[in-house]
Amino acid sequence: MQKLNQDIKERTFERVYCLFGEEEYLKRSYKNRLIQAISGDDTMNVNRFVEKEAEVTAIIDAAETMPFFADYRLVIVENSGLFKREADQLVEYLDRVPDTTIIIFAESQMDKRSKLYKKINTVGYAAEMGRQSEKELQMWILRFLKQENKQISARAMELFLEMAGDDMENIRMELEKLISYVGERSGIMPEDVSAICTPQVSGQIFDMIGAVAARRQQEALRLYYDLLTMKEPPMRILFLIARQFNQLLQVKEAAAKSRDKAVIAKACGLTPYVAGKMISLSGNFSREVLLSYLQLCVQTEEDVKSGRLTDRLAVELLIIQFSQRR
Repeated sequence: MQKLNQDIKERTFERVYCLFGEEEYLKRSYKNRLIQAISGDDTMNVNRFVEKEAEVTAIIDAAETMPFFADYRLVIVENSGLFKREADQLVEYLDRVPDTTIIIFAESQMDKRSKLYKKINTVGYAAEMGRQSEKELQMWILRFLKQENKQISARAMELFLEMAGDDMENIRMELEKLISYVGERSGIMPEDVSAICTPQVSGQIFDMIGAVAARRQQEALRLYYDLLTMKEPPMRILFLIARQFNQLLQVKEAAAKSRDKAVIAKACGLTPYVAGKMISLSGNFSREVLLSYLQLCVQTEEDVKSGRLTDRLAVELLIIQFSQRR
């Protein structure tokens, strides 16, 4: 993403950009920044194609249109599905996009094996907007709060990230709630976070695994159904479950070498507060069990991708298996 920042700052643009990945906030932010840098408030020279409207011939026709009293014709293609199907005509066209045209793809689904993705990597720039690390999120939160003349204590930051999760759009909304709640006070404390912030998916996943550890199957399933009610995709839940078990395994292995919580936290890339909770929960599982759970997660993903099970049923059966094993 450093290149995107540089292109925007220096106004030296590639003919083609592709923004993709699961971090919607970053994707939308960079898309809007590129649009502003390239076209400003000019809408006459902007063509937008969304989902089913994104037909290859229409995209090419728009790209071939000369800009009217402007430097660039901007073509925006969103959630086209073109990276999941054959688009040979568009792949061939990208070699001859006019110097007066810039194309921006913003995609939720991406197949990096596709010809279109590989071509963009050759003739333009593709940027994956993935989930940010805890350190990156902390730095972003601090910058956000600084703009509002607010500060946050270390303990409040730990609690905030635990409750808000790692989705940047949700973090932004929770920060705005916090800022409004504290009013003219400059400092944000743990009690402020507890009072106003809403626990997110990662916290419920942690509670689910705690229920699994105690073999409270009905509670674990209830938490799963709650996440489905919140419109959380089953495969996203599976990813978070696998990530949680992987973190527990890392914490357990680090704890075998050192009892110092700060050392364990640093080794596993966690805050001391989260590491403390992980250390406590990891004591309910042996290393062998955690490895077997991770293997079950991999097998569940394969079952869904191969069509042997639907995603919702597959994760439900996985939770039941977790609650019965050890």
